[in-house]
Amino acid sequence: MPILLNGARGRMGQAIAAVAEEEGCRIVAECDIGSNPVEHLPNCGVVVDFSSHESTPDLAEECAAQGKPLVIGTTGHTPEETERIKACAEKIPMVWAGNYSIGVNLLIHLTRQAAKLLPESYHPEIVEMHHRHKKDAPSGTAENLLEAVLEGRQWEPEAALRSRSGLTGERPDQEVGVHALRGGSVVGEHTVVFAGPSERIEFSHSAGDRSIFARGALTAAKWVAGKKPGIYRMGEVLGLTDGTED
Repeated sequence: MPILLNGARGRMGQAIAAVAEEEGCRIVAECDIGSNPVEHLPNCGVVVDFSSHESTPDLAEECAAQGKPLVIGTTGHTPEETERIKACAEKIPMVWAGNYSIGVNLLIHLTRQAAKLLPESYHPEIVEMHHRHKKDAPSGTAENLLEAVLEGRQWEPEAALRSRSGLTGERPDQEVGVHALRGGSVVGEHTVVFAGPSERIEFSHSAGDRSIFARGALTAAKWVAGKKPGIYRMGEVLGLTDGTED
C-alpha cells in the first residue's frame, strides 16, 4: 500500500514510518511543515494525516479533488474545519478517529454498551491523561468516549460537562463529566467510570508505546482503500460496528 504520510516529523508520524514496512505498507512521501503534500498525491494510494487540525481541511479537499482515500489522525478541529472535512466525505472514503489503538476502540464499544444497559443511577465520568506537550483537551479519544456515552444513554450533547469548578450543586443523573490531566511523558490513559448506588464499574486503557496507534492507523489505511465515500470509524475497521457516520 503506497502511502503519503503528512506530519511525518511528529511523534506519530515517526512511529508510523518505523512500522510501515512490517505492516505491509510503503511510505512514498513524507511531508511536514515546509513541504507540499499535493504534489505527491498522484503517487499514493492512501493519505495518512497526523499533522495539525489547521492543515487537515485543505488536505482533505485536495484528496477529494484527486479521489484519494484519507486517514485522519488530527484532533481539536474547529466547527468550521469539521464541516469542511465532512463535506469531502461525499467524494472519498475516510477513516476519522481520535485514537487508532485496537484496545481503545474496544473500550469505546464497551462504554457504549454499558451506557445503554446501565440505569441512569450509574453516573458516567470520563478521565484522561496525556503528556505535557499535548495541545488540545479533552483528547480526541475522550470525546469519542463521550459520544459513546451520549449515544448509549440517548442524551443530548448538553449533558456533557467538561470539568467542574466552584459551587456546582448536586450532580444530576443526566450528566457525564469529562476531565483532562496533563503532565510528564504519559502516552495516553483513559478511564470511564459508572458510579452507581453502592458499586462502581470502571473501564480503563493505558498506552505504553505509540506503535499501537501507528499500527492501527496503517490497518485503517489498508482497509479504507476501495471503500465507498463516507466517514468511517475504527469500529467499522475492526468489525465492532457496521456502516458509516451520517
